[in-house]
Amino acid sequence: MNVLPVLYSFRRCPYAIRARYVIAVLGVYVSLREVILKSKPEELLSLGGRSSVPQLIDVDGSRYPESLDIIFWAISRAADNPLKDSLWSSQVKTQHNIKAWIKYNDHFFKCWLDRYKYADRHPEFSERYYRNKGEVFLRRLDARLAKKVFLFGNTASIADIAVFPFVRQFAAVDQAWFDHSEYNNIKTWLAGFLESEVFKTVVMAKYTAWEPRQKEILFPAS
Repeated sequence: MNVLPVLYSFRRCPYAIRARYVIAVLGVYVSLREVILKSKPEELLSLGGRSSVPQLIDVDGSRYPESLDIIFWAISRAADNPLKDSLWSSQVKTQHNIKAWIKYNDHFFKCWLDRYKYADRHPEFSERYYRNKGEVFLRRLDARLAKKVFLFGNTASIADIAVFPFVRQFAAVDQAWFDHSEYNNIKTWLAGFLESEVFKTVVMAKYTAWEPRQKEILFPAS
């Protein structure tokens, strides 16, 4: 039995980023195992089923195979942290709206992001076409952020944390285009995450690929 929950992760994966970010800001400790996607460890593969990351194995053997599973697991483990109440509202209507934004990101925006990012693999349409499709989401997001600092007020919710890694990827496909785009509210919002210490020094800290019998990596690092 593990002393700490085990988090299999990949540094650049947006799903992993959002899970690590919530874990980091809530101060819920895990044993981090960095995975190289082309050479996944047998310990991950032997779990059976899907072998993508992130995945979390709790000390009792419970398995959390999706980033949102891990996020809600972290919230449940942070009962004494007042930040959890801003991340996940106690109001049912707000909870529903948070989930709606995440669903829109994961099932609409992510689709066009992948095609925009890898337009050469999807020659049916041009890179510009895929970018235009993704901009439907950006326009809605920018309009929302014109009224609020974050999606649901003056503090970040799990909706913001779940969405920003994907917007980060979209912006990076053509950084010059994004920097000169009309999405000024998104630029400010995104920069707040990317320039934060928790993102730069904790969430995106580099680790070598995990190997059996190596020293445990505490995350977030103390």
